[in-house]
Amino acid sequence: MAFNMILSSHKFLTVSALLASSMFAFTIRASADNADANASQGTAVSDLPKKIRDIEGISQYELENGVNVLLFPDASKETVTVNMTIFVGSRHEGYGEAGMAHLLEHMLFKGTPMHPDIPKVLKDRGAGNSMNGTTWMDRTNYYETLPASGDNLEFAIRLEADRLVNSNIKGEDLESEMTVVRNEFERGENSPIRVLMQRMQSAAYDWHNYGQSTIGNRSDIERVPVVKLRQFYKKFYRPDNVMVIVAGKFEPEEALSHLQKYFGALKKPDTPIDPTYTTEPAQDGERTVTLRRVGEVQLVGTAYHIPASSHPDFAAAKALVYILGDEPSGRLYRKMVETKIASNTYALAYAFAEPGLFMSIAEVPVDAPLDVAESTLLELMEQSFAEEPITEKELNRAVQQILKARELESADTGKLAVSLSDWAAQGDWRLYFLFRDAIEALTVEDVQRVAEKYFTQNNRTLGRFLPSEESVRATIPEAPDLRSVLKDYKGREAMAAGEVFEPLPMAIEERTERGTLVGGIEYALMPKKTRGETVSMLLTLRFGTGDTLKDKIGAVELMGMLMSRGTDKLDYTELQDELTRLRAELSINSTIGLLQLRVKTKREFLPEVISLVGDVIRNPRFDAEELAVIKRQIVTSLQKSTTEPQALAPREVNRILSPYQPDDIRYVKTIDEEIAMYEAVAVDQIESLHDDFLSNQKGELAMVGDFDLEETKQLIKEQLSDFDTEIAYVRVDRNPHPEIDGQTALIETPDKANAFMFSSQQYALADDSPEYASLVLGNYILGGGSLSSRLGNRVRQQEGLSYTVRSSVSPRTKDNRVDFILYAITNPGNKDRLMEVMMEEIELIRDKGITAEELSEAKTAYLQAAKVRRSSDAAMAGELLSSMFNERTMAYHVKHEEQIQAATVESVNAAIQKYIVPDKLVVAIAGDFANAAE
Repeated sequence: MAFNMILSSHKFLTVSALLASSMFAFTIRASADNADANASQGTAVSDLPKKIRDIEGISQYELENGVNVLLFPDASKETVTVNMTIFVGSRHEGYGEAGMAHLLEHMLFKGTPMHPDIPKVLKDRGAGNSMNGTTWMDRTNYYETLPASGDNLEFAIRLEADRLVNSNIKGEDLESEMTVVRNEFERGENSPIRVLMQRMQSAAYDWHNYGQSTIGNRSDIERVPVVKLRQFYKKFYRPDNVMVIVAGKFEPEEALSHLQKYFGALKKPDTPIDPTYTTEPAQDGERTVTLRRVGEVQLVGTAYHIPASSHPDFAAAKALVYILGDEPSGRLYRKMVETKIASNTYALAYAFAEPGLFMSIAEVPVDAPLDVAESTLLELMEQSFAEEPITEKELNRAVQQILKARELESADTGKLAVSLSDWAAQGDWRLYFLFRDAIEALTVEDVQRVAEKYFTQNNRTLGRFLPSEESVRATIPEAPDLRSVLKDYKGREAMAAGEVFEPLPMAIEERTERGTLVGGIEYALMPKKTRGETVSMLLTLRFGTGDTLKDKIGAVELMGMLMSRGTDKLDYTELQDELTRLRAELSINSTIGLLQLRVKTKREFLPEVISLVGDVIRNPRFDAEELAVIKRQIVTSLQKSTTEPQALAPREVNRILSPYQPDDIRYVKTIDEEIAMYEAVAVDQIESLHDDFLSNQKGELAMVGDFDLEETKQLIKEQLSDFDTEIAYVRVDRNPHPEIDGQTALIETPDKANAFMFSSQQYALADDSPEYASLVLGNYILGGGSLSSRLGNRVRQQEGLSYTVRSSVSPRTKDNRVDFILYAITNPGNKDRLMEVMMEEIELIRDKGITAEELSEAKTAYLQAAKVRRSSDAAMAGELLSSMFNERTMAYHVKHEEQIQAATVESVNAAIQKYIVPDKLVVAIAGDFANAAE
């Protein structure tokens, strides 16, 4: 559960409160009973809700009680997503209610009489990592993605209808969950940039609730009476304030039947919800905020009021996000990062139902003058558009980048469902399409006018306050009347659908062609029809040895990033423009012995994309200025991490578990050593590394999606032919070190409100053995099964000690090694209690073992989650690539799943006893413990 972002309690229970609680419980139980009674009678086709409109493959319905419904079928996915959006967010909170919408989102995972353990029942159906709830300014949503099989669709609809009105809002649950939310609040307090953004937002608004952080006010989180929370729940969680979106593989008539059966039976309250009516007055002078906290990087930012996302001017504001904030073509990047004034720059425009904010932020190294960055930022935002008007090239680039992002998102029905819920909360779901139309219709004059109108001194919030001699107000127009704007809107043709394909391991294998492409490059290619004709590709090139790369680690780590900055023919900006034109995403990563390229595009552009990728691999532009930018960004990030608990604790554990000398390529460096390594890298070292080491001698190509098999093989073969080297490739082994003794390291991080605990141990274990399958299930029950694991139940649900607690096991097949990891966040003052509780749970599962019921549920949930994961083309490509590297086929997954099914209570308990040993854990805990002790 989370609140959205861009980037111990007191109970007040009185007699009257208890009476109110009882009456409230009776009211909602009666509603549920009514729903169950109607459900038992079934729903005739003639009783199904009538369609209101159909736009680009999305159909809208409305039930008699006010429930709005969007249906978005996509038969090419083997999953179905149900998203319930409540039109309540932090904008609707009153005095003493700051953070209540977000806190209530957490409470709706605490269960109902019908579904007493919601995280568990979702995990059991395969949604352990594909379910969540989020809260933002204008809405709260709950969603889950499940396999499109059995009664999962009916279950998800029934669950959401049930917790809409029947959730247990109990005092004891609030007491534990309050500390979890406070823990989440504290986690945000660790990030200077997030705190600065919130302070700027708060200062920018005098009256409107958009000035309040969605996570809420600490005192309100800690002190909210459960009765007030129930009242807030009853006020806003009702059928006439909800939209339900069903997306993925399902039959519309069946979905409508379930929706009518469960949501349609809910009673609409007699009293309507009072609308909000506060309008923020025009700002009449610049405002300032100064934030002083421990850290290693300076920040300067600006915020300007802009219209609501439904206003025509918002499209121009969104284009300005890219014109200003894009890397490398954006004005902020070119004028601040390339000139070394700043390390990084950002821009964003908040999409709200009512007038929002446009923000720009610059990260400045601690040894650089902040006043120069501030004056440069202000000049860029408020003067440069008059002196350097926006060009057609800038606008076209921004428009194409926005449209590219939309097209890639629209190919994923689950993500599109969440996006539609956001637009619905901003006024109407059809704004999703109206915004696209507005983007396509933008002119240079539109964007220039918007920049000059809203980016003004008196409409600005900065870091200091200075009075002005005259007042120039930028009046922000209200959101338009959407009824008239959208009255006759029809939209366009729906996107082409993909084929029906069930992602079972052997079905994938039977569809996949394997072989050797050129040199030592193996391939596994799986063509299939996809929504939007998308293609996902992974290509790895393996190079070097532990000895030949020993003095080149910095160059290796930087090579992939620098390769992504251009080719001989295209500079960084031109390369990004070409990728935008081709609707392609390209990321390049390099590490010891490996260069990996991850590509996503569409069928029609694939030949050009392959040619472009070949050019990037064979003819990269190794530009010294671009390398300087990359190094500054990495060093700045490392400097920030010197005070970050979540960076320091894992590094300390990994250093202990990697007992190598500094001259060994596997040695884990300190932050200072890593900074020195990157600073010493020169561009000619990277160029030599590329020319001498990269070749087609060893690697893998995996591709899943809509492409022509023979044509694709030939195109890639042409790019990688005559690409050789005399330097051999030998994989660097990373053998397990189970002999390392357990130990605990404490790391002080002053002024950090949130502490991070990270621990690990290594086993000599093959991942194709039945023992490994038993260990996987044991871990799943202990801490791998999200909120309903033993650690999740105890640490978070019962004790309220941590927002995040999780354990995992991950194999390194070729090293015959498995890593166990356990981590959690907490308040620094709760460090000892957190460790005590986690060790108690580990000892309990070792001593008493698991139950047959736990094992059965873990098997089902684990296998369902695997199926959901393979429904993603990118994830499927990753599994194919892994199978080649490990010299396997998808038959391994069949065997592994058979071993999962065959595991017994005895085999799982034996694996837990043998491997998960608390005394062998290497632990690091980072936080502000000195301040907590005081």
